[in-house]
Amino acid sequence: MKESYVIPLRKEFRKAPRYKQTSKAIRALKAFLKKHTKSDKIKIGKYLNEEMWKNGPKNPPAKIKVKIIKEGEFIKAKSINAPEEPKKEEKKKNIKKDIIEKKEVPKTIKKEINKEEKKVPTAKELAEKKDKPVRKA
Repeated sequence: MKESYVIPLRKEFRKAPRYKQTSKAIRALKAFLKKHTKSDKIKIGKYLNEEMWKNGPKNPPAKIKVKIIKEGEFIKAKSINAPEEPKKEEKKKNIKKDIIEKKEVPKTIKKEINKEEKKVPTAKELAEKKDKPVRKA
């Protein structure tokens, strides 16, 4: 489900005191989306939130263009002008040493794995080496 709406906000946020108008506009935006999508689980996108707050708490936009995307049980509202987010790639953290030895992994990843393997000594271990008592906070 992909839909787009132009949501009027001025009528609602003018009812709030000046210093709370953007907060009221966001609540009005969510109420509008609840009414039109018939769902209580609504998420506002990062760029939409930034667009709402760009003029500060006292001066929200009078109306805003929103693109609605249904993701599972959630309704996600994004700004029409928001850039497309690239898909997150899975990080390779648990690579076995035998794979590393076969040189199938680039050198940069080898360095990262070696850094993770190095253990940082705790305060107790350092104190035991020096035979000094550990200070308690």
